Amino acid sequence: MMKRKLLALALSTMLMPVAGAALAQAGKISGDVVKIAVLTDMSGVYSALGGKGSVLGAEMAIEDFKAQFKPKFKIELVSADHQNKADVGSNKVREWYDTQGVDMVTDVLNSGVAIAVAKVTTEKNKIMLNTGAASTRLTNEDCSPNNVVHYVYDTYALANGPGKAVTKQGKDSWFFLTADYAFGHSLEKDTSDAVKATGGKVLGAVRHPLNASDFSSFLLQAQASKAKVVGLANAGGDTINSIKAANEFGLTKNQTVVGLLTTIVDIHALGLPTTQGMMFTEGFYWNLNKETREFSRRFFSKHKGMPNMLPAGTYSAVLHYLKAVQAAGTDDTAAVMKKMKETPINDAFAKGGKIRDDGRMIHDMYLVEVKKPAESTEPWDYYHVKQVIPAAEAFQPMALSRCAAVAKK
Repeated sequence: MMKRKLLALALSTMLMPVAGAALAQAGKISGDVVKIAVLTDMSGVYSALGGKGSVLGAEMAIEDFKAQFKPKFKIELVSADHQNKADVGSNKVREWYDTQGVDMVTDVLNSGVAIAVAKVTTEKNKIMLNTGAASTRLTNEDCSPNNVVHYVYDTYALANGPGKAVTKQGKDSWFFLTADYAFGHSLEKDTSDAVKATGGKVLGAVRHPLNASDFSSFLLQAQASKAKVVGLANAGGDTINSIKAANEFGLTKNQTVVGLLTTIVDIHALGLPTTQGMMFTEGFYWNLNKETREFSRRFFSKHKGMPNMLPAGTYSAVLHYLKAVQAAGTDDTAAVMKKMKETPINDAFAKGGKIRDDGRMIHDMYLVEVKKPAESTEPWDYYHVKQVIPAAEAFQPMALSRCAAVAKK
């Protein structure tokens, strides 16, 4: 017995320096470098939404953080194209986490990719600030609130504004053109729920593949439905091509087309004559106030286009993350997440933003209507802001959460 006690004492004495070193390391910046990664669509159907714009948003956040806080630690930024493939995205972040010392990944545009990346991020106990993907699964069935934050928008927020507002105008029958994967399915469901809750009805839907080359057969089905509204539960190039084809087919003469995930880059690509009168929900508008204009003009000087909500949200997410690292004095995941959830978000993207227990960052959203050409007074002056949707109303209430981590509390 005495020998066992002596052996235990000796082992504990030997392990004390190791444990102490581990605790000390947890309170520091690993390698004195904070490494951030932007995983996005650089060349595909969503590249104009995020892509190089999101990388620039992250770069601007790092520049502004350094100028304000003059950190003692280094900050590195890497980026990659996930090609809208879940396996490519998850393999890339695994490589980043395992071999390149990446602490946080952001953008992750494409819901299928984001769900896969969230699983790897949780497994590796890193942080994902999702600014690009929309599926509400990320804060419901696939939530991981200790590691994943859904930052900019989701299908619930996108659906409620136009789903309710357009239906209240008497356009109360809907048909959906839906991108056939997690994002499209979520957006169709959430919009259908909003339409029905407002007294409208859904007459049907048709699913199309991501990056579809021809929308003619899908639009013929929408036309045959006689629905007053054709809801586009898609995004990026698919939305642009859907709207172009709808105009060419003459569908817009008798039916209203609503792009459920539409941003200013889509309006710019299509032009005001084609898009005038469209209504949708946005998370950011460059011409909203003095601060948004200053940020956006800086962005424009480098990107030659105004930011939509993805680059602006990526800017905000990276800045908020770096402020939390600075305040915590460490890049330890738990400590940084704690600081991010404790600290309100106030920048060009969001005022009084807050990260909830389910990982959802809540902030005001905006119901916008596209101006007529004669109403636009300068380049990129495209929106009437019809309604500010308060943060508490814009996103799914916590009472409806299907996040197991929240339900256990």
